[in-house]
Amino acid sequence: MTDQPNTSRRLSRTRILLWLHYLVPLAVLLACVVLRWQDVPLVGQLRMSVFDTYQRIAPRDFEDVGVRIIDIDEPSLEKMGQWPWPRTRLAELVYRLRLAGAQVVGFDMVFAEPDRTSPARVVHDWPKTDNTKELEKLAETLPDHDLLFAEFINGVGQIVTAVQLTTQPFETLPRQVGNFSVSGETGRQLADFIPVLPGATTNLAAIEDAAAGNALINVSPEQDGVVRRVPLMLALDHDEPLIGKPVYPTLSMEVFRVLQNAPRTMNVRLSGASGTTRWTTSEGVSAIRVGAATIPTDQSGQMWVHFTGHRPDRYISAADVLDGSLPVGALENTVVLVGTSAAGLLDLRSSPLDPVLPGVEVHAEMLEQMLLGQFLTRPYWIAEIETLVLLLVGMFFVLAIPRLGAVWPALIGGSMTIAAIGFSWWAYISHQILIDPVYAAISLIAVYLIASSIGFMRTEGERNQVRAAFGNYLSPALVEQLARHPERLRLGGETRNMTLLFCDVRGFTAISEGFKSNPQGLTRLINRLLTPLSKAILDHEGTIDKYMGDCIMAFWNAPLDVPDHAGHACQSALAMFDALGHLNARRAEEAAEDGIDYLPLNVGIGINSGDCLVGNMGSDQRFDYSVLGDAVNLAARLESQSKNYGVGIVIGAETAREVGDRFAVLELDLITVKGKTEAVRIFTLLGDDVLAHEDGFGVLRQKHGDMIARYRDQDWDGAETLTHECRLIASDLMDQVDLTTFYNMYRDRIAAFRNTPPPEDWDGVFIATSK
Repeated sequence: MTDQPNTSRRLSRTRILLWLHYLVPLAVLLACVVLRWQDVPLVGQLRMSVFDTYQRIAPRDFEDVGVRIIDIDEPSLEKMGQWPWPRTRLAELVYRLRLAGAQVVGFDMVFAEPDRTSPARVVHDWPKTDNTKELEKLAETLPDHDLLFAEFINGVGQIVTAVQLTTQPFETLPRQVGNFSVSGETGRQLADFIPVLPGATTNLAAIEDAAAGNALINVSPEQDGVVRRVPLMLALDHDEPLIGKPVYPTLSMEVFRVLQNAPRTMNVRLSGASGTTRWTTSEGVSAIRVGAATIPTDQSGQMWVHFTGHRPDRYISAADVLDGSLPVGALENTVVLVGTSAAGLLDLRSSPLDPVLPGVEVHAEMLEQMLLGQFLTRPYWIAEIETLVLLLVGMFFVLAIPRLGAVWPALIGGSMTIAAIGFSWWAYISHQILIDPVYAAISLIAVYLIASSIGFMRTEGERNQVRAAFGNYLSPALVEQLARHPERLRLGGETRNMTLLFCDVRGFTAISEGFKSNPQGLTRLINRLLTPLSKAILDHEGTIDKYMGDCIMAFWNAPLDVPDHAGHACQSALAMFDALGHLNARRAEEAAEDGIDYLPLNVGIGINSGDCLVGNMGSDQRFDYSVLGDAVNLAARLESQSKNYGVGIVIGAETAREVGDRFAVLELDLITVKGKTEAVRIFTLLGDDVLAHEDGFGVLRQKHGDMIARYRDQDWDGAETLTHECRLIASDLMDQVDLTTFYNMYRDRIAAFRNTPPPEDWDGVFIATSK
């Protein structure tokens, strides 16, 4: 009869594990599908990393199709003067470029401000003389540089100016030359699918009106700051009658249109024709028709840039053009973009191949792809296919692993992963199509590992029984050790050099009185306090020996070796006070919301290092893994002294020797604690190495040491003066540590010794009368 309940429990546990074999992996699979469906940033960044790797391994082969960058580089600025240059110099630059044979010139810069060198403007900056008025009248009759530049642009033709859409409100609507018509979607505006920005930085009206095209120079990096896609068009948040929000083309596409002498209206093809919302994110832009060419895009109208990497042979220094070094006809049948690589002009970007790349070169690479008709694409339906493959293969894993075990699904899954990566690489190399094989592979590995782990759980039964039996009162490290070696459950011990920590709640009696009618509330409060404090100990490789009401005893360097155990204990103590601060802040907020009194929790900590006896101690019927020794008793006494000295942490001399050069440590006293006859030096721990290496703390440490020395030499005046100086330095240096109580205690001692001097053989030892 006794075995029947146990048998029923085992059968029930078996049925639960059988269901878990299917339900848990299925839940993981569905979670992965949802993450892919929602395209959360982490998933998107992982996908971008895969595509970056492809480009780094096999970048686009450079083919010279006549795209050149006229670079306003550092040598140009040295020869021609600082930027901005006079518009007359830019007019000369355009003239020489067209004379050299450039078919189209596009500017990767905005001429938003009037030319400060125009005669009518520059004359106002000259020193005032008797002839100033006559000079100003004469200057008014001279040509304006901006108007000259505009006339020159209109005269030579085939010039494309630039506009920058921004997040700031605009004053003037940019001129729209190249515009768009939409096919494939009814009842929707193009601005419903592409980014819309509220403002714009425009050119001077005369310059803009003279150009053959006006285009965007916006290059938007991804979240990690790398440029992979560039919007071919953006909308301005300004509703125009009949047409809605105006949409502007990007620089490379507008230059491409002007080069073809194509109609101003470019056709945007949308991926959805029914006007209904799909369950995926594929609805949106599919491609843009510009003259005789079709440019594929993503659903937001962005073009994937297939980079060749930085190519110096694309560049011609603007100085070489202006000084006549460029021969007539040198730019025959070329398209020219005028931009800058000078760092001071702040037009630098990052690409998958180059950490620093001039922004104009991104436009140049895009223009090369348009001229070649070779585009890196990721069709809108690829995301649906990737998600479907993940779901189908994942369901195979969910169903197959409980039946076939772990080996065959692993072999099949590994083969499928290799095949998927190979197919993705082939699609990139052969057809310039981007397919992500990695997210599906990682998701399937997660499903496989979960399903395999559930089967493995049954073989861990005996170990789990050991963990359940001892996990409530032994350290996690010891539990794992005992789970692997149960034969170690015997009486005995060993001597180790260890570090001990005692932590006690201050004023616990007063706190308990507030919970006389609510003992459950007091229990919850203590558990709420001990949980983060215990975590701070365990996170720093400590072992919790026991809880004694509101007190914690912990130690380091047993049962496993912990190098620098004194340092770990000090880090743990600082982390405990940090956790206590967060807990008190939350409790204060809760008390304010509930309209009740708030009593903060505070603790004192004592730390000491030394040789101890550690092991399984007790009787044959019941024993605990614990530690004994004089160093343990001293650690407990040090904790009780923390309140007397007005500090949170008191450490022994051995601990201070180990950590004093790495932590902010100050000596407190030479003291004989209750129960001992030998005097010991005690110290306080105030902070980590950051505080320890601050200049202010170095000053405090020196003056504090002088104060202690003068006190022991019975130089009462010098010691008292230094207590005042140290208190001021400490109050300025440390926000969370208050040493006022400590220095006041020394001030009171000095006053008492002035009235009743100590004996002549006094060695500075203070005899503690309480634990």
